Amino acid sequence: MSKQKEDKTKNKTNAMRILDTKKIPYTTHTYECDEFIDAIQIADMLGLSYEKVYKTLVTQGSSKNYYVFVIPIAEELDMKKAAKSVGEKSVAMLHVKDINAVTGYIRGGCTAIGMKKQYVTRIEQSAQNLDKIIVSGGKLGMQLELTPQDLAAASGAAFADIIFKERKT
Repeated sequence: MSKQKEDKTKNKTNAMRILDTKKIPYTTHTYECDEFIDAIQIADMLGLSYEKVYKTLVTQGSSKNYYVFVIPIAEELDMKKAAKSVGEKSVAMLHVKDINAVTGYIRGGCTAIGMKKQYVTRIEQSAQNLDKIIVSGGKLGMQLELTPQDLAAASGAAFADIIFKERKT
């Protein structure tokens, strides 16, 4: 392997290699980061719209199975809707200390693409209305921009209504 090709692949995350293998186009956004910062701070640093940037949340169901949910960064996961979308009675957020063991990724670098195992994954249905969304790229300092449909294809996800909606009074 040539030195140049080696350098190109060395900086790629597992998620990027999977997208390349599936010939799914994506754009990278990088930023300086030595430790976890939340997605809203990242969007602000990169000048990105909150509506386009999504976070990846990992939960465990009452059956002890793990589930992945991808939602807009300024939204909150509706646990009842999330559980219903995956056929569980309930789901609870995975403890931060368990993220790496379950997903292979670290907090702040967790993405639905290329986890240790293929977990049932749901993307907030409103993502389908966007041309592109931005998700973690598989490590701190790396974001990936791709179509919601390509994210679903790469992660084996389905779209579902999984966030809190404001109640109309």
